[in-house]
Amino acid sequence: MKVAVIGAGWAGMAAAVGLSQAGLAPTVFETARATGGRARAFVAGQGAGGQPLVLDNGQHILIGAYAESLRLMRLVGVDVDRALLRTPLALPFADGTGLRLPDTAPPWDALLGIARARGWQAGDKLALLRTAALWRLRGFRCAPGTTVQQLCTRLPRTLMDEFIDPLCVSALNTPAAEACGQVFLRVLRDSLFSGRGGSNLLLPRTDLGTLFPETAARWLQPRGAVVHTGQRVQALARTPQGWRVDGALFDAVVLATPSTEAARLARAAQATLPAPEARATAAWATTAEALRFTAIGTVYAQVPAQHISPSGTTLPEPMLALRPRLGQPAQFVFDRGQLGGPPGLLAFVVSAAQDDRATLEAAVLHQAAQQLGLAGTQALQTVVEKRATFACTPALQRPSTAVAPGLWACGDYTEGPYPATLEGAVLSGTAVAHAVASLRSAGTSP
Repeated sequence: MKVAVIGAGWAGMAAAVGLSQAGLAPTVFETARATGGRARAFVAGQGAGGQPLVLDNGQHILIGAYAESLRLMRLVGVDVDRALLRTPLALPFADGTGLRLPDTAPPWDALLGIARARGWQAGDKLALLRTAALWRLRGFRCAPGTTVQQLCTRLPRTLMDEFIDPLCVSALNTPAAEACGQVFLRVLRDSLFSGRGGSNLLLPRTDLGTLFPETAARWLQPRGAVVHTGQRVQALARTPQGWRVDGALFDAVVLATPSTEAARLARAAQATLPAPEARATAAWATTAEALRFTAIGTVYAQVPAQHISPSGTTLPEPMLALRPRLGQPAQFVFDRGQLGGPPGLLAFVVSAAQDDRATLEAAVLHQAAQQLGLAGTQALQTVVEKRATFACTPALQRPSTAVAPGLWACGDYTEGPYPATLEGAVLSGTAVAHAVASLRSAGTSP
């Protein structure tokens, strides 16, 4: 059984690995010159020592509850303990205030963390504990159409500004006033109440390509799989002999591209399908095309030497929360010097970014001076992923992984319980690989 996987992002590589485990040798097609999709590495010139400066196209984090991501990393040979810095969930600000969870089992970690949070009044803490208890009693369910803001109407402004808003925008990349309350509750349930370590932050200490997609490509090669980079698929059609991908014949095809590209290929295939299947494929493409997207900006900046400690650190923590306000848009900053990068390199993250690259860069440098006291910081590289994630709004209809007989789709945008996360992407890829392999095992034509 020959299977084509179109797209070598995290979902596509997860699908390819799953197919390989099932005894198949998939062929992967990737438009870009590197694997990884929207979570990949690139070389941004030379660092201070003349070595290549490897950056990511966005500062991603994982959490301990990302079981499938961690399983796949270990499977392809990533030393997870070395590649990821594991710390209890913490959202500290530069002034020392903020939330820190202790390394204990749930729900005690959340209870103790809230009780000990610095900068919050006793009434704030009680309000959050009451609200969290109510969410749990209701099974982390809410009425359809509820936004995160509506979900938290009884919480004080301080908690919204310093806990709910940053957590919502980092997890869903959608402002609380627009974000889906049900998805937010699912994220809270699976992170804070999934077991000890589920809420831990996992901060990459290596580039995102090495963390999974590039390592997975090397793992696939000796197992008969082929990964073509720099090759965009132009045509997709079904024939009596099977699926033709730019002329090459396959038994099944997995669309692991962004939703817009998957819709384009589905539309191309539609003309070659019988009427009922063509209508279903057209409906799938319409759903995929209707998704709305939001941007994430990452400003990489170098601080002056006087702000770098003898140990090579700049910030008191590898990650700090920031207070976004007018003209200061970043929600988080990462000290890459504490995460395997060169000393003094910071990564500022602006979720739900709206400004152009130049405006964003200038605002973040101003924010670095105002909130961190890092005057003289200079921008090295600014990356704006305009279609970083889909807008995770209430009652959002997401396309399924089944498109047509023999044609599947996977990606963080497909139907599932999570927002646009790395875990959502790999879960969809693994699920599609199992679906394809089950047909082969049953001897059923795809």
